[in-house]
Amino acid sequence: MPYASIVVPAYNAETTLFETLASLSAQTFGDFEVVVVDDGSTDTTPHIARLQARRDPRIRLVRQINRGLAGARNSGIAAATGEVIGFCDADDLWRPEKLAAHVAHLQACPEVGLSYSGSALIDERSLPIGHAQRPRLRGVMAEHVFKRNPVGNGSAPVIRRAALEDIMWWPSTETQRAWVFDETFRQSEDIECWLRMALLSDWMLEGVRGLLTEYRVNPGGLSANMSAQLASWERMVTKLRPAAPAFFALHEPAARAYQLRYLARRAISAGDGPAALSHITRAFAQSRRPLAEEPLRTVTTWVAAHATARFGDAPLRFARSVLGSANT
Repeated sequence: MPYASIVVPAYNAETTLFETLASLSAQTFGDFEVVVVDDGSTDTTPHIARLQARRDPRIRLVRQINRGLAGARNSGIAAATGEVIGFCDADDLWRPEKLAAHVAHLQACPEVGLSYSGSALIDERSLPIGHAQRPRLRGVMAEHVFKRNPVGNGSAPVIRRAALEDIMWWPSTETQRAWVFDETFRQSEDIECWLRMALLSDWMLEGVRGLLTEYRVNPGGLSANMSAQLASWERMVTKLRPAAPAFFALHEPAARAYQLRYLARRAISAGDGPAALSHITRAFAQSRRPLAEEPLRTVTTWVAAHATARFGDAPLRFARSVLGSANT
């Protein structure tokens, strides 16, 4: 059996899947399998996966009716055979040295359950946009996961199978396989999983140096579903709060302020001044902790939100050049 498995959830991913799988086949650490989970696609996604599997026998395809991103990841975990399991969404890319770096990290640090890296941001043409996610790598506690999510995105982590098994559960309605990711979430399923691991297990979350993931952003979709994203985040808090009430009583206001600041930055990048101003105003009402901990980023967000609200799209290029992508 391969030492590592890479799970690729794919739904109507025909425009990017070939490039994603090519980046995985090019990993310098070769003892792995790629499990592509076709999540009920209606395009040529499964055909592309089969074509790539003929070229690289380490790739195999699992098909299912649509269950969403969390459901596709859970099916991939169930089908995976490796001791460590990484995730790469079907529109993202891995640098060739990524898997080797995480395998070495997990082998050297038996207390680490989840290893992650920074990410370079790319556009629809797979070109770098000049911004990156450069997260905290060491000394990561549950409060860091809650407030700033250093893991960053779903294509960044490689996780020890034992750590995944420690947070698995069988919902009463499930008959096929256990859940790691909560399939009732269509957003915030990543942070819900990472925070649950940080709160309810003894495994450490720790990063490795380098921008080893290439994370694709779609500027045209930055303003979409911000209300739904906030609602999903709040639902995550409501779900996990009973498991650690003292933790949430201490950290929830600051974490909510960070979440609102993030949404303000998304709105700025989308040129939505009223939304940006609303979110940053609510962030300050929740907690001033982001101002104390990250004064430059917080003040710049406040200024850019007010400028965007007053002048519309005129300061958009300035705001983007100062703030970078909304995903950082």
